[in-house]
Amino acid sequence: MSKAELMDYEKALEQFEVVIGLEVHVELNTNTKMFCGCRNEFGDEPNTNVCPICIGLPGSLPAVNKRAIESSISIGLALGCQIAPTGRFARKNYFYPDLAKNFQTSQFDEPIAFEGALDVEVASGAKFTVEIERAHMEEDAGKLTHIGGNTGRIQGAEYSLVDYNRAGVPLVEIVTKPVYGTGAEAPEVAKAYVASIREIVKALGVSDARMERGNVRCDANVSLRPHGQEKLGTRTETKNVNSLRSIERAVRYEIQRQAAILAKGGTITQETRHWHEDKGSTSSGRPKSDADDYRYFPEPDLVPVQPSKELIESLRAKLPEHPSERRKRLAAEWGFAELEFRDVVNAGLLDQIVDTVAAGAKPQAARKWWTGELARLANADGKDVTELEISAAHVAELAQLVESGKLNDRLAREVLPSVIAGEGSPTEIVAAKGLEVVSDDTALQAAIDDALAKQPDILEKIREGKLQAAGAVIGSVMQAMKGQADAGRVRELIIERANK
Repeated sequence: MSKAELMDYEKALEQFEVVIGLEVHVELNTNTKMFCGCRNEFGDEPNTNVCPICIGLPGSLPAVNKRAIESSISIGLALGCQIAPTGRFARKNYFYPDLAKNFQTSQFDEPIAFEGALDVEVASGAKFTVEIERAHMEEDAGKLTHIGGNTGRIQGAEYSLVDYNRAGVPLVEIVTKPVYGTGAEAPEVAKAYVASIREIVKALGVSDARMERGNVRCDANVSLRPHGQEKLGTRTETKNVNSLRSIERAVRYEIQRQAAILAKGGTITQETRHWHEDKGSTSSGRPKSDADDYRYFPEPDLVPVQPSKELIESLRAKLPEHPSERRKRLAAEWGFAELEFRDVVNAGLLDQIVDTVAAGAKPQAARKWWTGELARLANADGKDVTELEISAAHVAELAQLVESGKLNDRLAREVLPSVIAGEGSPTEIVAAKGLEVVSDDTALQAAIDDALAKQPDILEKIREGKLQAAGAVIGSVMQAMKGQADAGRVRELIIERANK
C-alpha cells in the first residue's frame, strides 16, 4: 500500500480503537546454546558452531542449559512475574529451512514465568501499565541470507544460504496481554516498552541487548475495532523488528494501513508481515498460524524444569535496581530537568549516557552529544541512534576534548562522522586532520589585527560599553582560522586590546 493510500493518522484514531500486543524475543548471552554444547558467539564463520543436536540429526539428545534457565527466571522476576514451580518443554512443529529439526523446542502451556507487568512512560509524560501474560524459554532458529535481488529478502532472490550458528541459541520470549487505551500513543508505548525490556535484560547481564544484532527483537501485533465494539479486530503481526525507531514506525504504519482498508469495507487478513525500513512500510508474509496449527506436544527427550524455592529466592536477591528506581537516582545524580531526562529515556539512550558518564564525560555533555548531533546523524541515515558505530568511550573522549579546549563544538561535529566511519578515535582523527583549536595567542592576535584593520570603529564601540560589537570581529577571526579558534579566547583578546 502506498503512502497516499494510507488513512490520515488522526482520522484513523477518530474511527477506530487501537489494540496492540508485543512479543519480545531476548537472546541470552550464555557461553553455549540452549540444548547442546556449541558456542553461542555472534559473528563466527557460518556453520562452524553446529553439532548433531542443534541441526537435528537422528539419535541426538538435548540437555538443558542450566544458566539459561537461571537467566530466564531472573527476567521473569524482574518483570514481576510468578515463577512456575514446574514446567516442561514442547515441540512446536513447522517446517522452515532455518530450523533443521522441523520443530522448535519451546514452552507451550507451562512457561517458566507468567502474570507480570511493566510500567512505561512516553514523551508526553503519560504512563501506561503493560500486562505480561508469560515469559517462556525456547531456542532460536538459524539465519537465512537471501542472494540476488535488491531487497535482501526472499522475494526476488535467486537463492538463499542458511547459517545454523544461531540455531539453538537460548531465547526468552516475553508476551504481553492485549494492551488497551493507548490511543494515539500506541506506537510510543510499543517503543517505550521494548526499550524498558532492553534496559532490564542489560542490567541483569543476561543478554548483550544489541538490537542491531538481533539480541532483542520485537513482533508487533496490531488490530483495530470501531469505538464501542467489544469484539477484537483481526490482528497482524509484524515480525522481527529490531530497532526502537522501527517499532514505533511499524505500529503507526499498520494503524494507518488497516484503518484505510476497514473504512472502505475491506477485511484484515490475519498474517505475519515484514517491516521495510527503507520504505517505511510493511508487506504481507504468510497467514498467521494459531497454536493448534503447530501441533504442540511435550518434548519426550527433556525432563520437566522444577526450580527450587531456594534457587528462585537466591536469584531474586541478586536482582539489580528496578528500572524506575534507577531512573529516579540517575536523574537526581545528573541534575537533569524532568523534560531532559524524559527525552533521554524515550530515545532509548539511558544506558548510552550511563556508559558515557562512566567513561569520563559530564552528564550534560553526554546528553548533549547523544540526543543532539548523534541523533541528527542517525536520523539523516534512517537509523536508530543506538545503531551508530560509535562507543560510549569515544563520545566521552570527544566531550573531554571540547571541555579541555582542544576542540570547539563545530570542530567536534566534524570529527563525529569520521569516528562513526571507523577511521579512529576522536584524538586520532583530530591529529590526522589537523582539527585542533588554535591556542597560540600570537596567531590569534594576527587574525584579530587583520579583522580590526577592516573594521577600525569596533574598538571605540567596545570602549563605549557596546561589548556586542566584538561579535563582528570574532566572526571574521573564526572565518579566517577556518573555525579552529576558541571564540571565547578571541573575545578576551579583543576586549583586552580595547582596554589598552
